[in-house]
Amino acid sequence: MRILCCIFCIPFMHLSALSLDEAAEEIVEAGVFLHRLGLCPATSGNLSRKLEEQSIVVTATGKHKGYLTVDDVLVIDSKGNPQDREKKPSAEAFLHTAIYSVLKDVGAVLHTHSLNGTVLTRLMPSAKTWTTEGYEMHKVFSGIKTHESRLEIPIFENSQDIASMAEEVSHYLEEHPQVHGFLIRGHGFYTWGRDMKEAKMRVEAFEYLFDAELKIHLAALR
Repeated sequence: MRILCCIFCIPFMHLSALSLDEAAEEIVEAGVFLHRLGLCPATSGNLSRKLEEQSIVVTATGKHKGYLTVDDVLVIDSKGNPQDREKKPSAEAFLHTAIYSVLKDVGAVLHTHSLNGTVLTRLMPSAKTWTTEGYEMHKVFSGIKTHESRLEIPIFENSQDIASMAEEVSHYLEEHPQVHGFLIRGHGFYTWGRDMKEAKMRVEAFEYLFDAELKIHLAALR
């Protein structure tokens, strides 16, 4: 029994043992990854990694994600308050803390300005969700074992009142904990994972789905 307990404790020990330097390096690498995919143009997007229950490493505001350094991150608490007063997080850090506060197993959150996802939200201005069906790619997401499945992606209205938006997201995730990401109309996309590797993998999977859905939609208009 002791051996089994130790084995199952390893993932949680790894999460809590992540150092600030390690988290910063993961964020820098994720920035390069997203920049290469064209998902965070200019200074858009923000990235975060959980250190422990009350500490989150997040990108500072106004930084180009393709050229981040370890000095371009800061630590905030679970309420979004920065520990370093000389650096300022994006106001959208509140959306990151909302995700972490509801989904306790999340270790990394990525916010992109996916062009495909953004265009999809503008094509259906009254839709509250975007649903994909029948894709083998669905199996990337935990709990989905077959292409014969539906993946619902909520769409939230964009707002400069980030606190209110974060509260709306929190309520939605509390009621729909199985969700793997969400869109903000005319703005961008959020997804997450147990660690940075899973979060990046989900970005790729979602981008594939957005691209496929947009191509299908445009083909239907011809």
